[in-house]
Amino acid sequence: MGILFIVNPVAGKGKSLEYAAYIEQTLKEKAVDYALKFTSCKGEAEQIAREAAYGIYEKIVAVGGDGTVYEVINGLVGGTAALGVIPAGTGNDFVKTIGISQNLEEALETILDGKSISIDCGKVNDRYFINVASVGLDAEIARKTEEIKRYISGPTAYVAGVFKTLFQYELQPVEITIDDWSYKGKITLVAVGNGKYYGGGMKIVPTAEVDDGYFTICLVKPMSKLKMLRLFPTIFTGDHTKEPEVEILKGKKVKVHSREPMILNTDGDIIGTTPVTFEVIENRIAVIVAGKDT
Repeated sequence: MGILFIVNPVAGKGKSLEYAAYIEQTLKEKAVDYALKFTSCKGEAEQIAREAAYGIYEKIVAVGGDGTVYEVINGLVGGTAALGVIPAGTGNDFVKTIGISQNLEEALETILDGKSISIDCGKVNDRYFINVASVGLDAEIARKTEEIKRYISGPTAYVAGVFKTLFQYELQPVEITIDDWSYKGKITLVAVGNGKYYGGGMKIVPTAEVDDGYFTICLVKPMSKLKMLRLFPTIFTGDHTKEPEVEILKGKKVKVHSREPMILNTDGDIIGTTPVTFEVIENRIAVIVAGKDT
């Protein structure tokens, strides 16, 4: 069985197309059995992965950003192929957690010679996510950022989304249940992490582990907008967890209910609104990482 590379041609402002050319040249030189398929619309990566996940290919590789990875894992889950990632997006948050190099040559070497490990993933509203899902301010920021990306790209779009959302967003009262623990009241956000990073390098749940059978949850209770603005840079280092309004929790099942519908963000994709139930699915997907099988 060979390797299938699913390439999002618009990822990283077309960087993925350059990567695809290098991948093809290298694999031809190495006489590796492979195929390249390019997506043409949103959702197509998932469809391609689903059709190829059952015995056709040993490895299915997402060539793109976190959005491409999100689509591919929703096609892969339950199949026999392992997930590989060639990070070619602007954020590339999942690979930061899993330790895949953002250098093209090293990432491709990992695909060819790395080892396969089993990791957890999350499930919400019949969709799977591999990194972080959230409700609240950051989900609204993700929505605004997608709008802004029509005019501005990369991390600048996210920062613009932060400022545009911050001064318009009104905190909502919610009821959150994490296994046997519960909270009622207003929140700034709740982030449910399998991975550590989101939003282009923000370390929202620094202690998250992808293979421990638990979510790590960051609950941010109400704070002033001025403090939110001050807190924002500290999320990149994980130091936001030192603030009294920030609580880090562990759990296998997370339920979020709200009076008014709140946007749900999963791995950077807006897929619905509350009420939602997040469930961790242990050892659900195989991922290729650097290292040798022992």
